[in-house]
Amino acid sequence: MQYLDSCLQLKELLKEDSLLIHYEDLDIYQQQFCSLSQDLLPGSDNYFCREHARQFEKGETFLNQVGHIDDMIHIRDIEIRENEIFKYRIFMPASKKKADRAIFLLHGFNEKNWDKYFPWARFLSEQMQCAVILFPIAFHMNRTLSIWSDKRKMYRLCEKRMALYPDIMKSSLTNVAISMRLHSQPQRFIWSGLQTYYDVIRFLEQIKAGENPLILPSANVDMVAYSIGCLLGEILKLTNHKGYFSDTRLCLFCGGAVFNRLSPVSKYILDSEANIALYSYMIEHIEKHMENDPRLKHYIEGPHPEGHIFYSMLDYKVKREYREELFNKASKDILAITLKKDSIIPSYEIINTLQGVSRDIPIPVEIYDFPFGYNHVTPFPTTEKDKEVIDEKFKMIFDRIVQFLAS
Repeated sequence: MQYLDSCLQLKELLKEDSLLIHYEDLDIYQQQFCSLSQDLLPGSDNYFCREHARQFEKGETFLNQVGHIDDMIHIRDIEIRENEIFKYRIFMPASKKKADRAIFLLHGFNEKNWDKYFPWARFLSEQMQCAVILFPIAFHMNRTLSIWSDKRKMYRLCEKRMALYPDIMKSSLTNVAISMRLHSQPQRFIWSGLQTYYDVIRFLEQIKAGENPLILPSANVDMVAYSIGCLLGEILKLTNHKGYFSDTRLCLFCGGAVFNRLSPVSKYILDSEANIALYSYMIEHIEKHMENDPRLKHYIEGPHPEGHIFYSMLDYKVKREYREELFNKASKDILAITLKKDSIIPSYEIINTLQGVSRDIPIPVEIYDFPFGYNHVTPFPTTEKDKEVIDEKFKMIFDRIVQFLAS
């Protein structure tokens, strides 16, 4: 079946909110997950690090005065239950009762549905004969308030935002909710990223404890990551919590560069004002913010190795030798696939990060180009035009991913 047909069929089929859906030779399950890391998020007066028995007061309440237009945008993060208790899907070969191998499929930034990933998951599950886990990042996909996807309400917010900031670029109904939230509190990027990291670790621990009915405790877990999901995949792989990722293969698609080498201003991702605020907090002034916020310093520069690696992935010049040493050690398990016309995360920036300043880290970075209109957000357009060649290039890319994972 062609890529376009698969996209349309799976999109329609998976509108159904069912625990189990049969599709050709696949079973597609829906399960529920409860995050135990919701208490990391902004909105509390007191915080506690369970791992190190550290109590923290509210600390720095960094808040850009950008105009609180809508309380459903600026609601306290810890109160958003959709982000705490949510559903995820697993694609499984129908012939398997329990998978002895699994792949985390990690998505991009500001994504609100899994539609484009369903054919990816299908291909990987069929070709690898394994479970493919579609696990959402905090405050993305179905871990958001439904109002943030309400086109009419977001359009009105977008109009108000453009009136407040006449010089704003790329503001749209698609990105206005996330742009307002990150413009107001850029630290949300750090805390929601750490929450997702801990959620994935807990998910793996449930598997190893035999608590997942679909995946064997001994299953090896790989990762196929796209866009900002690559940053999450890199932090998971390089931290290698309790050795969980020692044998994990990580394939990066359209991603892998450090944070300050991305260009995320897009009507689908972030507007220009949010990007400036995020860059200012994460790159230009993060040391000052850590001085004012002991909890932030504890997680980023203290006894949390995942925080050290997160920090090293923010700024190309910061902790570069440390970062490059880690990538060198993990190099045999990483492959990056990039697209020539990707202007959001350019190929040369991925090379700079993964192969290092001296180009002596042996991580392969493969650059591809397609003879049809594509971009970072839509690498494989779902259109009738050029559908034959789109199908051909999709299979070429994912055959390469399968080859790498199976080698």
